[in-house]
Amino acid sequence: MLCKNVHIENSLFLSCFPPSKLFSRDIRCATMNGKSAKRTGHMKHWFAPEVTNSFDIFSASHFTMVSIYFIVLLYFFLAYKPLLNQKRLYTFTKWTLFTLLLVSELGYTTWALSTNTWNMREHAPLHLCGIAGIIGMIAILSNSKKMIQILYFIGIIPAFIALLTPELIYGFPHFRFWKFFVHHMTISLTGVFLVLTSQVSITFRSMVETYAYLNVYAVFAFFLNMVIGANYLYLSDTPTVNSPLDLLGSGVWYYINLELLCIGVFLCMYFLYKIVERISRSTHPTFSHDKKISS
Repeated sequence: MLCKNVHIENSLFLSCFPPSKLFSRDIRCATMNGKSAKRTGHMKHWFAPEVTNSFDIFSASHFTMVSIYFIVLLYFFLAYKPLLNQKRLYTFTKWTLFTLLLVSELGYTTWALSTNTWNMREHAPLHLCGIAGIIGMIAILSNSKKMIQILYFIGIIPAFIALLTPELIYGFPHFRFWKFFVHHMTISLTGVFLVLTSQVSITFRSMVETYAYLNVYAVFAFFLNMVIGANYLYLSDTPTVNSPLDLLGSGVWYYINLELLCIGVFLCMYFLYKIVERISRSTHPTFSHDKKISS
């Protein structure tokens, strides 16, 4: 009787849970665990300090990111008037730029700290683009005329050159790849966006003042580089990748040519603004949501 009951109970169990269902459930669990482990592995590689896929300049991923930059840049030039007419879209765009700048900077620091690679020589936001990113956030928060003018000169072209000649070893889709391109694109685009959508004018005086501020900072960076062995502003050496700075020579001539290059870029930016301003005035007047721009 006991054996019969056991047989009946086993039959009922197997009728409810046949072996095929039991085995398929085990297979599904194993598959899910495998996928979970695979995702975890991908995340570790995505955020790891090791280079699993090196960056190649002018590769498909590089070309794609530069293309995205030009698409957004063209959109800003063609659609900045509709942006001003639609306050909600204008506000969304402005705070999206701010968020990308902030997340890029905080994300980079978090990555360096979590991977135990952070050091003052390489990871402090003291390069020109790092300073420009901070100034960009301040300019968005304060709407400061001075900050927008400074960002125009030190943010747009330097960040764009960095996009063309990235000093980067991590390839797609590593976190550092995304951080580098998103950060530098946003720095440059923030400068363009703020100048187009504000009442700030780029004057010859603002150019000279920005040049003076940059040289004061360069003196600080020069001595800081000597103390900690860094290369901020590339005053100690040229970038590790091919860049226009390689053509500036060495020794004293490197610094002289660097100053001349800076003057040339600033003058080009100034005259470019004047040309665009003249074209803009001939088509429609510039106006902004923010009637008062602080100095």
